[in-house]
Amino acid sequence: MGREPSQRRKSLFILILILFLGLGLGIGGYTFLYAKGLSYMSSDPEVCANCHIMQPQYDSWQKSSHHAVAGCIDCHLPHDFIGKYLAKAENGWHHSKAFTLQNFHEPIIMTGKNARILQNACLNCHQDAVHEMVLGVNGGPDDIRCVHCHVTVGHGETTGLGGPEVNYSEEEAGL
Repeated sequence: MGREPSQRRKSLFILILILFLGLGLGIGGYTFLYAKGLSYMSSDPEVCANCHIMQPQYDSWQKSSHHAVAGCIDCHLPHDFIGKYLAKAENGWHHSKAFTLQNFHEPIIMTGKNARILQNACLNCHQDAVHEMVLGVNGGPDDIRCVHCHVTVGHGETTGLGGPEVNYSEEEAGL
């Protein structure tokens, strides 16, 4: 008889645990479906416009000089398999948190890490043309950043929801 209350508590604990686990999985699954979570595994540029905040960037990319040769992931994600999906996961977490809490800079400013990914993508595709320019400089504090001169290449004029971007210092932009 001494074991009955203990067994009941254990059963109640397991039932509550299953209930909360089911609730968490249900809410998480619904959120994943609502946010079109599987679409983020693709390389389709339209995925980047799933978030309404990215629509101006998507629209400007469609009119850009790189539209026919490069999609969003070609410039904004590492080209190796593991790096690509790690960056997707990290950016996805930061973006979903920032957009849910509405605590992001407007217009959106690229982080230093993502600026380095962009720089590497530029060099990956255009290395033959810029090799002499960046020889011995790439990776150092005095990097020649491609977007310093070519800021409009991927998206045309940089815009956010509030219109054209004002010029920010590299420190303000997180570079």
